[in-house]
Amino acid sequence: MALKFDFIGIVTADLSASLAFYRLLGINTPTDQDDAPHVEVELPGGMRLAWDPVSTIQSFDAGFTLPTGENRIALAVQADSPAEVDEAYARVIAAGHRGHAEPWDAPWGQRYSTVLDPDGNSIDIYAPLV
Repeated sequence: MALKFDFIGIVTADLSASLAFYRLLGINTPTDQDDAPHVEVELPGGMRLAWDPVSTIQSFDAGFTLPTGENRIALAVQADSPAEVDEAYARVIAAGHRGHAEPWDAPWGQRYSTVLDPDGNSIDIYAPLV
């Protein structure tokens, strides 16, 4: 039996802020679970994305502390067009989140940008230039 990668988990210091951030990127996060012990959504294709507040992890691992520093995970969302990359980047920045790399034309043929979620994780936004 082969293992199948189907789950991405994010431990967050601020569940409400993290859900709102990913909602800006088009992930249909629930709006009524900002204080839940665990939130999980199914992405297109069946992959699951979940969030756990630090307090949930600490309830079964008292010694757990949220890692520090940025880029502990890297996620990416694909836009339909280069213009949509620019629009998504602007929308996230206007909502008060940090940008890491403004939109640019990458030599590998994509419009690319990077924003940081509320916990400092990098999220790439990209689209083919063609």
